[in-house]
This record gives sequence, structure tokens and C-alpha cells, in this order.
Amino acid sequence: QVLLAESGGGLVQAGGSLRLSCATSGLTFSVYAMGWFRQAPGKERDLVAAINWSDTSTYYADSAKGRFTISRDNVKNTVTLQMNSLKPEDTAVYYCAARRLVYSRQYSQYDYWGQGTQVTVSS
Repeated sequence: QVLLAESGGGLVQAGGSLRLSCATSGLTFSVYAMGWFRQAPGKERDLVAAINWSDTSTYYADSAKGRFTISRDNVKNTVTLQMNSLKPEDTAVYYCAARRLVYSRQYSQYDYWGQGTQVTVSS
């Protein structure tokens, strides 16, 4: 059974930082690309950042560039999203997702999902 479990969400003031982690089990983590998506109420689920299986390619949404950093640990089977300089518009439920080899910007292309973690940024 494949499990993805996010942690690290919470309430933070604008300008603050959070570090989200996604622990995985039941899959060969090293051959999966990992993505962090977010979904705010009434909005679509959008890709925020992603990293290929080989850790040689990353993607960041324009809204995340310069503020967020995605990284992976193929020993611990985890993927992390470091979020700095948070803004109220970053408020959303953040999901990690897994897809074989290369990332996709389309959420429908991902095979496995976590339950999500709430991030709330107050102004």
C-alpha cells in the first residue's frame, strides 16, 4: 500500500516561513517524481513545485520562484518544500503527489496523493 503523509502546515504571519515534509512508503521512491500542489477554497489544484526522480530538474510556479525550495531525500524517502516570505495568497491546502520519473504540471497525471496539510498565512 502506497502512503504519502504531509506534515508541517500551520498558521504563520505574512513574511514567515514553513517547512512542509512528505513522508512516503510503499513505493520505490527513487523512481518517482514528486510534486507539491495547493488548492485554495473555490480554486483549482495547482502545481507549486516539483522535482524529477533524478533530482536533476525542478519546477516552480511563478508565484513560488525565489521563495520556495523543493528537495528530496532518496534515503529517507521524503520530499520537502521550504516556504519563505509567505504571503496571505499562499493560504491553501498543500498536497504532495507522486508520478513515475518526470513531473507533470497536470494534477491528473499523478498516481498517488497525500491527504494534504493546511497552510494559513495571516496578514
